[in-house]
Amino acid sequence: MNVAARPHSLKPIGDVSHVRGDTSVPLLELTIPQLLARTVAAHGQREAAVFPQQGIRQSWDEFSRDVDRLAAGLAALGLEKGDRIGIWSPNRWEWLVTQFATARIGLILVNINPAYRLYELEYALNKVGCRALVLASSFKTSDYLGMLGELAPELASCAPGQLKAAKLPHLTTVIRMGEEASPGMFNFADVLAMATPQGIAALDAATAALTPADPINIQFTSGTTGAPKGATLTHRNIVNNGNLVTSTIDFTHEDRLAIPVPLYHCFGMVMGTLGCVSKGAAMVFPSEGFDPLATLKAVAEERCTGLYGVPTMFVALLDHPEFASFDLSSLRTGIMAGSPCPVEVMKKVVARMNMREVTIAYGMTETSPVSFQSHTDDPVDRRVSTVGRVHPHVEVKIVDDKGKTVPVGARGELCTRGYSVMQGYWGDPERTAEALDAHGWMHTGDLATIDADGFGNIVGRVKDMVIRG
Repeated sequence: MNVAARPHSLKPIGDVSHVRGDTSVPLLELTIPQLLARTVAAHGQREAAVFPQQGIRQSWDEFSRDVDRLAAGLAALGLEKGDRIGIWSPNRWEWLVTQFATARIGLILVNINPAYRLYELEYALNKVGCRALVLASSFKTSDYLGMLGELAPELASCAPGQLKAAKLPHLTTVIRMGEEASPGMFNFADVLAMATPQGIAALDAATAALTPADPINIQFTSGTTGAPKGATLTHRNIVNNGNLVTSTIDFTHEDRLAIPVPLYHCFGMVMGTLGCVSKGAAMVFPSEGFDPLATLKAVAEERCTGLYGVPTMFVALLDHPEFASFDLSSLRTGIMAGSPCPVEVMKKVVARMNMREVTIAYGMTETSPVSFQSHTDDPVDRRVSTVGRVHPHVEVKIVDDKGKTVPVGARGELCTRGYSVMQGYWGDPERTAEALDAHGWMHTGDLATIDADGFGNIVGRVKDMVIRG
């Protein structure tokens, strides 16, 4: 059954800009490890993850075994439910395993932007009190090991797991990817090797102690002003958003999704990985960072049926000099999000990339992320000129500067309510109260309109709004 069965009506309630998503299919009340276990039980032998650059290809059974090995290794290091563990890396196999291994025992994964500089890394680690950090050695021009060594020179002389750093008082354990050894750090492979049969046997009890309402992920959002805020998301938030996003593009276990968008962001780790896990669809990660040639190659060679990206990525693919040499006939659908899509780009994606069922999505980190998405059968002009209609189990209204819901078609601030709204900003009650009101509405700061058919449109930021008269 298509979980996102076409709703009877997503039109505004009355003559005001207030819409409610379809609720005919219940939300999943599952934790991330329960979601993965369900998929492994149903599709264990099928392909789960492909990382062409690392030469890694795993079935759900194989992936699940490595997740358990890492989870048992992390537990052996003394990490326990509620501890924060940062990950600072581009799209690699280790990122994916860490995402599910931390969730297996209730560690809160803290996504650190691969582009962060020194002061941002220091702020993020300290703001949420990371006890551990998993990191790649480098990416593009960033020398991660060198930067961390600058912040924590004590690494050079401490035993792995025994860090006491003046500038990073919470951080005790650093785990590096790659085979070279670094002073004061464990290797990723070392932690996998720490798993014992007893440690693995203890994982089910740790998972049983988790609830869907537990926080499991912190993602920093820059916002328009001030220091980054750590949006705190629960299993329930992101399991359901990933499931509903992929239901809207009619995904099943037969699908294969190319994920060139970054894992540190909701687009990669919620709409991408959790979306695929919810269906048993294969995940294909073309390269560590977006590379148009690697993406075209992966889509063609892996026979991907779906592709995610922001409009500029699709432009880079279409404009690549070798574009015409790749067979993209396997593609059917995907998601374009992150910024408005020009009409011509959408038409080319449909015609030249065979993505006749591509959809547009809108959301924000604080709402897990998607709250509006077009359907695969919406007319192309609607898919280009709007962000689609309200997502299932989500309620949206547009308000004026006094908080009053505006008439249909009028512009105002978009507010969202429902399962997808974050718990709050970590350790920041004041900024949480500014964004989340007493009635559970998340004030997005985006200026939007909703038309008579329930289609939304983002037209600017509230800060840019000019109040006249």
